Amino acid sequence: KLTLYLLFKNFNTRNTSKMYMKKQIVISIFILFLCIVNVYGQNNKFTLRGEIKGMTSGHLLFGYTDNNEQYVQKNVPVKNGKFQLEGMISEPTNMSLRLDSTVRYMDDPNLTDFWIEASDMQLEIVVGKFKEFKLSGSKTNEEEQELNRQQSPIREEMQPLIEAYKAEKDHEKAAAIRDQFEPYNERIDVITDEFIRTHPDSYLSPYLMRFRLMSLPVGQVENTYNHWTERVKNSRSGKEIAEEIKKLKQGSPGSPATMFNRKDINDKMLNLEELKGKKYILLDFWASWCIPCRKGNPHLKELYKKYAPEGFEIVCIASDDTQLQAWRKAVEEDGIGNFRHVLSGIKRTAEGYDKSEDIGEWYGIHTLPTKILIDKNGIIIGRYGGGGEPQENLDQKLIEIFGK
Repeated sequence: KLTLYLLFKNFNTRNTSKMYMKKQIVISIFILFLCIVNVYGQNNKFTLRGEIKGMTSGHLLFGYTDNNEQYVQKNVPVKNGKFQLEGMISEPTNMSLRLDSTVRYMDDPNLTDFWIEASDMQLEIVVGKFKEFKLSGSKTNEEEQELNRQQSPIREEMQPLIEAYKAEKDHEKAAAIRDQFEPYNERIDVITDEFIRTHPDSYLSPYLMRFRLMSLPVGQVENTYNHWTERVKNSRSGKEIAEEIKKLKQGSPGSPATMFNRKDINDKMLNLEELKGKKYILLDFWASWCIPCRKGNPHLKELYKKYAPEGFEIVCIASDDTQLQAWRKAVEEDGIGNFRHVLSGIKRTAEGYDKSEDIGEWYGIHTLPTKILIDKNGIIIGRYGGGGEPQENLDQKLIEIFGK
């Protein structure tokens, strides 16, 4: 109102017709502005009305990312078995729901998650059966539910293995059971990949790709990304995928290896640049708690014995920054002290983790073990494991290089 008043005050009052026209223009612009603001607000506001069986009063704990890109948690009161939550979001968003703050584990029956949108939605839940919720008014959630229905028969086949895995207390035996998940996971991944391929305008597609990219070649990830619509590319998950593609490229064949200078396990400085021009380098990303990594160490020792005299060095990069004793113990137990060893560089902070100095981030490492082979010119010529070739292909590559 003040803006309109000041604009009107400055009109030339000697020309009535001009003044009238200017007033009309200003009023029209102002009305248009109000419409834009109103539409924008409506497009970002969500309302979630719900009913819960088995609970007449108390509070429910919701968590989601709002339109300011901030993760918020809200305690919503329950009155006579009903509740209502309103808020602002910039795009379809995954929301978590817990009975209370003591619920923390993903398999807890009083915890679930679903997709909300800027719309009016209706939610039905039952105490002790949160994962069987019913939600209407969210297209993205309907897409996820349909995907889950397609994958459900495979998950049911897996259930006995999952129960056996949960019950097994021995770490190595549990890992052996987990290895049996692979054939089932591969079938599930086929369905997931088909959804991502056929839904280029779904916000669920980049969200799912966040979990798939760790085992896909960077070319396939990039090709999929290029087929998404602009709004999906500009979503939070879409932007994350774009960044991950850059990192994967940095750690893939044809790219210059990122050099680093770190204190090793013996408190001596390891400068990767100093090895350049002298040796082929194998970066082995591993951890003391990674069973497949540890099982592969005997073979790495054989490769080192065979090729070290020819100019071959192994640099192990461990994700054990918070477990120094376990790291040192694993190196000693596995007899790999003649390799070079450094920590990845992840730092724990009050907010979570600082990965600015994480070597794994620079090479786009998402799964362990992953190995990066670098030639004497400092160029990556092989990636084995997550996002690359099978681990077994490393042997053939070394034969090609060294001729034996």
